[in-house]
Amino acid sequence: MKTKELFTVLKSNKDKSLLFEYAPNLLVGANYHITEVKHVTIDSVDCGAQTDAWKETIIQLWESPMELGKTEYMSVYKALSILKKVEKMKPFQLTSEVKFEYGNTTFHTAQLFVNDFEIRGNNLIFKLAVEKTDCKAKSTCSVQDSNDKPELAAAEVEPCCSPSGNCC
Repeated sequence: MKTKELFTVLKSNKDKSLLFEYAPNLLVGANYHITEVKHVTIDSVDCGAQTDAWKETIIQLWESPMELGKTEYMSVYKALSILKKVEKMKPFQLTSEVKFEYGNTTFHTAQLFVNDFEIRGNNLIFKLAVEKTDCKAKSTCSVQDSNDKPELAAAEVEPCCSPSGNCC
């Protein structure tokens, strides 16, 4: 989900409670706070020696241990007001991917992508998910996608990892 779409969804649902599903049927606690908004620029070199750059918006969620019994979730209106305050200080890049950073005692801290959202009753629920790492230089490095031929991908050593390979 791009940052612009996030704002559109929030603005269309100001009267709802804002929930986050960080894994199937597991919700971030009602005691969460938005503790940080990061405007991140990634400037990278992949294993095929290709450069790339992009921007991300990362919104950090934190569960307050002082509010463990809380049952009322933050309203979309309040979350939107927090993000508007941030925007006045540091403008958002609306075309950047938005991620939510979250972790708790049973779930590793991760930057989670928004896979989907749903309206359920008076709740706006963002469905978050971990994305697996991937090789961006598969064609350059002659790496076969394991989805194409899983038996080959598991059996072969990546040719780009050899001293004479095409990769870094």
